[in-house]
Amino acid sequence: MKQILVVDDSATMRRMVMASLRALKNVNFKEASNGLEAIEQLVMAPVDLMILDLNMPEMHGLEVLQFVRAHPKFTAIPIMVLTTRGDESSKASAIAAGASSYLTKPFEPRSFAAKAQEFLDCITPN
Repeated sequence: MKQILVVDDSATMRRMVMASLRALKNVNFKEASNGLEAIEQLVMAPVDLMILDLNMPEMHGLEVLQFVRAHPKFTAIPIMVLTTRGDESSKASAIAAGASSYLTKPFEPRSFAAKAQEFLDCITPN
């Protein structure tokens, strides 16, 4: 069973993301409402894919990206940034920090799910 961590300070957005990915086979969802919770979740149990918002309280998504990419144990985890920030500067910063993809809200559920599936398909079974 693949684990997807959905990190967004909006409970509504977390539900929308999970609803969009429900069609994916053999996945479980974990949720975090801010960056610190995301890191706690990640340290407690590994995940196969992270969906990460940038604008959050406690710890900005860019800081989460930098933390995850700085630790060898987590560097292979694909991280899909999903944010309202559509400017090129934010996108460039996220990609430079290690984002695997950068998508803006609102998103199209089918293409979003297809992209998530691509990342999950690249994971080798343990």
